[in-house]
Amino acid sequence: MRHVVLLGDSIFDNAAYVAGGPDVIQQLRKKLPAGWSATLKAVDGSVTSNVQHQLRELPPDASHLILSIGGNDVLRQSGLLDEAAHSVAEALDKIAGALEQFQRDYRIMLDGVTAQGRPTAVCTIYDARFPDLRRRRLASAGLSIFNDCITREAFTRGLPLIDLRLICDADEDFANAIEPSVQGGAKIAAAIAALLAEHDFATRQSKVFVR
Repeated sequence: MRHVVLLGDSIFDNAAYVAGGPDVIQQLRKKLPAGWSATLKAVDGSVTSNVQHQLRELPPDASHLILSIGGNDVLRQSGLLDEAAHSVAEALDKIAGALEQFQRDYRIMLDGVTAQGRPTAVCTIYDARFPDLRRRRLASAGLSIFNDCITREAFTRGLPLIDLRLICDADEDFANAIEPSVQGGAKIAAAIAALLAEHDFATRQSKVFVR
């Protein structure tokens, strides 16, 4: 038996947003090959510091960990989009300050996850679907900086990366601006199942999954 555990936030714990439809964990269980089981430990609203508590609740037989976290940390910094700046340099300096804190928090969190000694994969943060197209554009540009941090931390450790920006690429993939719909959840579940089936974790070589 192999047992995958989902850690993180509402990207995985999206039952509240699918109007009774199948959430990510339900869809993943249907896509896993025979002999696999899946458990949800991700909690809606979580930030990086909450993952430590989720790790304390890991099932003893957990064999693989999939992590999607950081979106709520970045959301807390969304006020930066509305702050005035006198120059591009000043705007970037404000973003850099938020990024430094995110890097510290994410690195500490990911160290704790990999210390469990189980094959692990991480996800990027997908682009929000804000109704206002200008805000959506600005958020996507700012988010790319934080996703660079996630990518660097994953690749430094030789972890595979699921790029949710390329997976959830249609408005129909979202139940609202920031939560995955049934369709989006199906895409996420399929990407996780593909990674588990195809990736050789023993090589400790990073690979990007986009389906």
